[in-house]
Amino acid sequence: MFCPKFLRTGRYQAFFLLFVFLSILLVRPLLAGPVIMPLSQVKPGMKGIGKSVFTGHQIQEFNVEILGILENVQPKQNWILARLTGQGLENTGVIAGMSGSPVYIDGKIIGSVSFSYSFSKEAIAGITPIEDMLAIPEKNASIRSGRSPLASWFKLPSTLEEVGRDYLNWNLNQAPAASADQALIPIKTPLVFSGFSARAFNHHKSFFSRDNFQPVLGAKMATGQALNLNVPPRVTLSEGEAVGVQLLGGDLDLTAVGTVTYVDGERILAFGHPFYNLGAVDYGLTRAEILTVVPSLESSFKLAATGQLIGRVSQDRTNGVLGEIGKLPRYVQVNVEIQDNLTSKKQFKLKVVDDPILTPALLNVGLSTLIGAEERSYGNLSLDFEANIVLERGQIVHLEDLFSGNFDNPTTSLSSIVAAVSYLLNNNEFQQIKISQIDLKVRSVEEIRQASLEKVLLDKYAVQPGEVITARVYFRTFKNETLTEEVEFTAPSLPGGSELELAVGDAAYMQQLEKSLYRLQDFTPRSFEHLIRLLSNLRKNNRIYFKLLVTRPGIFLKGEEWPDIPPGYKAMLTSPRAATANLTEISRSTLSEYQLPVPFVFKGAITVPIKIKK
Repeated sequence: MFCPKFLRTGRYQAFFLLFVFLSILLVRPLLAGPVIMPLSQVKPGMKGIGKSVFTGHQIQEFNVEILGILENVQPKQNWILARLTGQGLENTGVIAGMSGSPVYIDGKIIGSVSFSYSFSKEAIAGITPIEDMLAIPEKNASIRSGRSPLASWFKLPSTLEEVGRDYLNWNLNQAPAASADQALIPIKTPLVFSGFSARAFNHHKSFFSRDNFQPVLGAKMATGQALNLNVPPRVTLSEGEAVGVQLLGGDLDLTAVGTVTYVDGERILAFGHPFYNLGAVDYGLTRAEILTVVPSLESSFKLAATGQLIGRVSQDRTNGVLGEIGKLPRYVQVNVEIQDNLTSKKQFKLKVVDDPILTPALLNVGLSTLIGAEERSYGNLSLDFEANIVLERGQIVHLEDLFSGNFDNPTTSLSSIVAAVSYLLNNNEFQQIKISQIDLKVRSVEEIRQASLEKVLLDKYAVQPGEVITARVYFRTFKNETLTEEVEFTAPSLPGGSELELAVGDAAYMQQLEKSLYRLQDFTPRSFEHLIRLLSNLRKNNRIYFKLLVTRPGIFLKGEEWPDIPPGYKAMLTSPRAATANLTEISRSTLSEYQLPVPFVFKGAITVPIKIKK
């Protein structure tokens, strides 16, 4: 092998290798990305160019004139104020979708176009300094834990339907963003809805508008990419190119469109302002094609088609987002089967970003859209469903219920329940969990399936201990049909003359009965396993509940009734010295419980007295 003469000795060879190594270390930062101009060198009157895509994939230049430096606009944050011209910006103003467009002066990058004024007659923009964006990779890279105190809206005891309704009310009533017409605000981000009907789009867009998104009903590019793709295609991105941040994929797609600011090998910086500002995240990173720019007096926007998945977004910070090309995000896989008769079944697949806050909200949007698209939007409708929420450690939370009504009430109830349980699991206070998959089966009929209790008759009202009692329940359906169901139970071994009560009722009545028995407003689960058990056993609409009660003291402790507690142990727990939290002494105890599934939403309640013979 050829070797220069001066390298033939070990000493000179070592010096040469050291020189090469140091040269690589010094040159590598210069090759990692474009040369930057620090904020301290940016002065009013300077002129430069910006880069962005206004149609197709072509990166085009526009003119930038520096107007000044806005100091301390946020704690320790300075922005550059600039006027943008060219590429029609004089008519459109700053365009939604330009977030992240890099700006250069003398070939050096100074930052990204990130902020604008609403209803401005000129394209006056705020630029995030590039130094602030380059600090994003230094942030904590670990995904935040979902562990948190129990949600304030979650009250026990509750029915399954109430849990869904309480979550939906809490989620929809979060404070909307304040109007800031006279202040620089983050440029609105086009959020492309693909696969959504116009009705579903109009229903859900207000939920995203409050978070600085500009919802747009659009489409996906034809990529042929499979839902379960394990390896993303090898691609390269350039500063000024359009990219998407995918929140929901599969048969429905929600992707926000912005612009690449800075490329460093397989890592990119984009947007120049927060997405949700959730810190370490795991969103999808996609290609995007700009179809056209739609001028608007309120906010012009880029109409885009979102493309193939090429990586992940790992940081969502105040000064922008950090993306990694070639690394796929972890999605929650959702499989949905909708059956509207004995033979017609449709299968749908969704993939939802894995996030304690976003996953439940996106589940609610996706499921309500799929079910609403397949079933009637108005008129009578009944939905019977089963869902299995599969956790990464193999645990399964099983849900099932029936909803019946008109308009879109059954659809809203069903989707909100799955979302609510997902939220409670992701944000439990006991341990960090991951949802790996959700399987949902929905059966629908276009009729009301409700029934109301009329009467309960027993074959005997005075019994011997151990004797079998038959209870016949009469109820009337929405079609005015009278139906009956029979339940048998055994009389308990109690002293002669004891009096019992058989409570028969719906889920809401049993909840109120227990609140009065236990004299409490709510209680909290004591472990993650207890939470799973509570969620799986929440009372359902399509059940007739039976509870046999007797006047006998007991205690209610941490969400569970102890009717036969030994006197000594009870005295110890109720002693002032013990001061046991969440303990209630009760005067009536539950001897047995039973639930009877029925194909109706059951309503009504009654209490029947029973006496033990002497």
